Amino acid sequence: MAVKIKLKRLGKIRSPHYRIVVADSRTRRDGRAIEEIGKYHPTYNPSVIEVDAERVAYWLSVGAQPTEPVLAILKKTGDWQKFKGEPAPAPLLTQAEKPARPSFEALAGEDEGKGEAITPKKKAEKKDEADAESESTEA
Repeated sequence: MAVKIKLKRLGKIRSPHYRIVVADSRTRRDGRAIEEIGKYHPTYNPSVIEVDAERVAYWLSVGAQPTEPVLAILKKTGDWQKFKGEPAPAPLLTQAEKPARPSFEALAGEDEGKGEAITPKKKAEKKDEADAESESTEA
């Protein structure tokens, strides 16, 4: 029996996510798996890759063959280089934590309103215009 490490597709039509599984090579893509050893979410930015390094090392030592997409993932995580005895790659990017948005109450407490409109009243504008006209007629 040939054992493969491959991707099992999950998710909706346009939002795929995968599980990295160990399965018999004769089973279908989303079929029965021997063991799940990781996750891969390509639609996130940056993509999320979680791999159980101990189980990957075990299955590779037993003779399981990774498929091409899984081999690329294992090279990014450094598990393939560890198995082959090569130097490790650069570390993966991790998603930065988003700062928490301040609540409405916190924002309202900082700015105390004067209780008056920001724009000047129209009556005041008319008085200013009348004053300007009277000054221009006097000159």
